[in-house]
Amino acid sequence: MAKIGNIDLGEFPLLLAPMEDVSDPPFRSVCKMHGADLMYTEFISSEGLIRHARKSVMKLDIYDEERPIGIQFFGGEIDTMVGCVEIIEEAKPDLIDINYGCPVKGVACRGAGAGILRDVPKMVKMTAEIVKKSKLPVTIKTRLGWDENTKNVVEVAERLQDIGIAAISIHGRTRVQMYKGDADWSLIGAVKNNARMHIPVFLNGDVDTPERVKMVREVYGIDGVMIGRAAIGYPWFFNKVKHYLKTGEHLPEPGIDDRIKTTRHHLHRSVEWKGEKLGLLEMRRHYANYFRGLPSVKDFREKLVRIETLPEIEAVLEEMRAAYAEMGMVMVG
Repeated sequence: MAKIGNIDLGEFPLLLAPMEDVSDPPFRSVCKMHGADLMYTEFISSEGLIRHARKSVMKLDIYDEERPIGIQFFGGEIDTMVGCVEIIEEAKPDLIDINYGCPVKGVACRGAGAGILRDVPKMVKMTAEIVKKSKLPVTIKTRLGWDENTKNVVEVAERLQDIGIAAISIHGRTRVQMYKGDADWSLIGAVKNNARMHIPVFLNGDVDTPERVKMVREVYGIDGVMIGRAAIGYPWFFNKVKHYLKTGEHLPEPGIDDRIKTTRHHLHRSVEWKGEKLGLLEMRRHYANYFRGLPSVKDFREKLVRIETLPEIEAVLEEMRAAYAEMGMVMVG
């Protein structure tokens, strides 16, 4: 049973990874509908929060239906990061997560995100100060190390546990790897199987099929997995994994009715949260995945990314439903 503080996540929780420009409230809502057990916000700049920048403050928005949920933030200055704790707590998340894993140059080269992996003493000091300040459980998202020569995550995880973090999620690549090459899960297993570790250890990176989730659970004994890219445009992934772990069988692919229902839910939440113009614009990145694999879908997809009003989008979705129902494709992959 995985627990973060007093938050009971069940036997083997599936976490939705914090993804910039993806893990917003509308997307989190559809993932929750389809089986995500714990979610995180997009990562939020500590500098933006301290300055009350509109974009950063907006990312603090969370809704009761999403719980349990953590707010993730990042930064390279200890005082600024500690100063954000009260601001984050005012948003009433269930936990606070520190991003020590983002590999993007603009973040890492300022000593934030994965950049702090080059200065482990500072990482430990920053975490200790945040844990001391926070009334909520503090968790960590990180990587194996900065590069091939500094894969020190086993030691780092132990040190962070000793200063009071409540759980750790580890992406199975170094910062230098970015998202290239295969994830190395063995070191995440080494963290979990370190006799001194007692907090939950979650595995992230390349767990993109139910079979892979089952394998890493059995081989490495980790407490759960964090799902990122596999869920983009495919929130059904969470329940598919749960069903496979329970039965050894695959759920059928979502049919056209389910795809349109999920798309419409996401679409309306996006418009409610961001306004019609921005909400419709940002939905465009999701259509290709929601309708991936459908025959002759290109023309419909081109319409969806071109038109600019909600009634027009609704009309195209209804046109799609009718067209695929006429083909007899109720359960289409």
